[in-house]
Amino acid sequence: MNLGLLFLKVNTTGEITLSELDWITNHQSELSRLDMALVIKIGRLMDEGIVEIDCRSPA
Repeated sequence: MNLGLLFLKVNTTGEITLSELDWITNHQSELSRLDMALVIKIGRLMDEGIVEIDCRSPA
């Protein structure tokens, strides 16, 4: 998985899955400073309610 692509997906869809959050935490030690800035931005979007965690859109 690529964090840049994940960040774009999160911004586009407004949701992030628990498996994607798990991937971020499992690879945190390998992330660059730029990647960590993206992770912090995702966290702020979740705090503001802009990004929903593991929500399912109605079909």
